Parts: sequence; structure tokens; C-alpha cells
Amino acid sequence: MAVQIGLVHYHLLQGGVTTVLLQQARMLQRAGHRVVIFTGQKGKALSDIPIVEIPGLGYEGKLYETGVPPIAGGEKEGPNQEEISAEELARRMEKAIAGSFPSIDAFHVHNPLLRKNRQLLPALGLLKERGIPLFLQVHDFAEDFRPDVYAFSVAYPDDCHYGVINSRDYSFMIRAGALREGVHLLPNVVVPIQSSPSGGDQYERDLFLYPVRGIRRKNLGEALLLSLFLPRGTRLAITLPPTSSRDEPIYQSWKQLAQDLHLPVEFEVGLHHPLPELYGRARAIITTSVKEGFGFCFLEPWTAGRAVIGRRIEYVCADFEKDGLQFSDLYESIDIPFAYIPPVILRKKIEGALRKVYGAFNLELDPHVLKLITDDLFSREVFDFGRMDEELQRDVITMAASNEAVQEDLRELNPFLQNLQNWNEDPALIEANRTRVLQHYREQVILDRLLEAYRGVQEHPVRMHISRSILLDLFLDPLKVSLVGIGLL
Repeated sequence: MAVQIGLVHYHLLQGGVTTVLLQQARMLQRAGHRVVIFTGQKGKALSDIPIVEIPGLGYEGKLYETGVPPIAGGEKEGPNQEEISAEELARRMEKAIAGSFPSIDAFHVHNPLLRKNRQLLPALGLLKERGIPLFLQVHDFAEDFRPDVYAFSVAYPDDCHYGVINSRDYSFMIRAGALREGVHLLPNVVVPIQSSPSGGDQYERDLFLYPVRGIRRKNLGEALLLSLFLPRGTRLAITLPPTSSRDEPIYQSWKQLAQDLHLPVEFEVGLHHPLPELYGRARAIITTSVKEGFGFCFLEPWTAGRAVIGRRIEYVCADFEKDGLQFSDLYESIDIPFAYIPPVILRKKIEGALRKVYGAFNLELDPHVLKLITDDLFSREVFDFGRMDEELQRDVITMAASNEAVQEDLRELNPFLQNLQNWNEDPALIEANRTRVLQHYREQVILDRLLEAYRGVQEHPVRMHISRSILLDLFLDPLKVSLVGIGLL
């Protein structure tokens, strides 16, 4: 039986959430279901899917700081300047729904818990009261060290179904008060990546490719550190620059450091070469990210016949391992001796960052938290490079680039670095992982899970309340904080 679904997002500018929404829209449409996209800014494309633009639904103020174009290359449109009430936004959404469907099975809202539009959460609460069946899919939690988009004093909508994209988030929602029947684990579809043939006269596989936009949480400093240990004759290649002015200065500092130290690193290769060509030239795909939502970077490369090597993110990789994937070339940490990073300085940096974050959440940093940090630091002899800030990371990279003894210390402490200089792919592992990705994350599997969630919305009303204070406690773990993964500078 066909379902009637409204897919909702602030905008249709290019990005991860928009890509997921469009995948959902198209696979629902191909399966014969009725889909309409509701958005605050639609751009100039997507004629194959019905779109309704709702004034007042977009981001408040400046949409994007450096003008990422809409889907299919249209010009960036202006920000949503209109000031409207939650009641008016709810009225406009209700009117748009009524004009699009005789009835609606689910009003599927993407990333509503981030404070990109202060009226959205209250408006959704009003829609819920008026009988609109809500399904709220959370890709990112503001509680996860992102006070810049935290909606203060606004409750998350009660008594509606939620979707999450990894098991950690599912567990946190349950612990914060959600019912199991009201939370749906909804992985994303993995679209196979094409790789141009390598070898012969066409390409030499001389790159370790980091296919990423260079934002802070992607931890580019660690990628530069790894470049010191790559096999002779190979280079690290980073595909894209950041698009926000907040990330730009740090990104430029990494480019300058790589130039100053003559590191085997290329930046912005994705602006000059198509991705299939870069995959064709890649010996392997590297990731050093410290924070991901779903974790495409751990799945997509296998579909192109390339191994994934680099930093493991436990809460992401654990989900994939349940589906049979194996990650034999990932590390938990890059340990740096305290001889190279004074623990007193590191403690001050962590304390300062936590005070800033807790303050931004209107929380007091309890003295016992500071004691935990101190006890943890001074019980160690090493510290994870990925938890440092960029200043300390630059110091370590500079020392290692100019001192072979430092490099040798790091190899002894980190078997991954020791093995990297002679790394070779395992064709059997690549094929096995490729098969499992295509088996578990293909369109039909994810469509079935999505339709199951919509059936839950229709057939199983829930009575539940999400405690935001509990969510904060769960996400704000001071012993796991990475200074490059905090949503504040």
C-alpha cells in the first residue's frame, strides 16, 4: 500500500543531510509512494520530485558563510530574513501539507533538534497537537559538544517517533526517556563509488586519499602526521577545502605547515580531478576524523575496491562490524609521549575548552570533573594525538618532521605507524567488505527499514518525553573530549 510522506529540511543546499533526504525521496518515489519535499530554501533544481517552499522554514540569519551552491549548481539564494512566530510557521506548514496530500502518513523532519530556526521545534509541537504524524530524524545532536546550535529552554517534542543513525544515539535516546518502539535505527543508503581503472599507462596508485572537506573535526593535523610515515614515493591527498569562515583559518594554517615542512601532502585535489580518477590513483583511503554521525567514510571506499585505513570511531564502526565488516587497519589512538607535550599545558587547554563549552550550555564545570581530568592525565605516560588542539598538534608534527628519533619513538608506540610505511592492501578483505556493504546498506534494505518506521508512526502511538539534561550528561564525557571535535573555537 502506498504511503504519503512529507520530507522536511531547512534547505536543499548541498550537504550530507540533503543528500540523505534526496535518496529517501527518490527510493520512496521509485517504490510507488507519494513524496513531497517541504523546505525553507529549495534552490533551482530537483524537477523530478515535488517541492513546496515554505517561507520561514529556513535557517535564521546567514544560511552559509561562504556560499555553497544549491543542488545542481544554482546560485546561492539569500538568507531567510522573515521574522515569524511559531504559530505562524505551524500554520504555513499545516497549509502546505493540506495542499499536497489528502492525508499524510508521516511528516518526516530532518535534523530538527539543532537550533537553526528557533521557531521550528515549537511549531512542530503545535503540529503534533493538531494531529500531524511526526517522524523526527536526528543526524546530529547539539548536546554532542555543539552549544552553538543548542535550543535553550525548548523541549523536544513529546509523544512522537524519532529516527537515529547509529546505535550509540539509539542507546542515548532510550536512556533519556524514549520508548524502544518510539526510536528507529535508520542507517543511510550507501551508493557505490566508481573508481577509474588503475595501473598500466593510465594511473599510478601513488596516493593515500582523504576524501573529505577540511573542517576541524576531520582532524587534518593527524593526517599530516601520518604523511611522515607513508611509503616512499606516495603522497597524502585531501580533496576539498572547508566552506565556513570558522574553519578556514585553521585549514590555511595546515596548508602553510605542510608547505613549510615540505610534507608529501596535496590539498584540494578534488577541485581539479574527478573523484573516480582519484580513487583510481589511491592505494588506500585514509580517515582521521574524530567525530562522525553515520560514518560513510568507513563504508563507501570498499565499494570502489579500496581499503579504509586510519582512525577508528568506536560507536560508528561497532555498528558496521555487527554486519560482518572487518577493519583490520584502523587504530584507536596515536599515542604521543608526554616528553613532547607537557601535561600541565594539556590540562590547561582541556580545562579551558570544557569551561567554554559548559558555560555555553549554561552549566557549571563541577570541581570533580577537573579532578577526573587531572587524575586521568597524570596517570598516563602518553596522550592521544587526536584529542589535542591544533597548536599542540603542530608542535608534534614539527618535531617529528625534523627529528628521526622522534619518528622512531612514535613508530615504537604506535604499530600502525610502523606498518604504514610497508602497507599493502588485502584483496580478499576488500572484496568481503564490499560484499557486506552492498548487502546491508543497499537501497531496498534501507527502504524496508524506513517503511517500518513509518508504520510505527501510524500504528503505534507513543507516550514519551526526552530529557535533554540526561542527553547532555551522556554526551559531555570530559574524558573522551577531543579539542578538535568541539563545536566552538
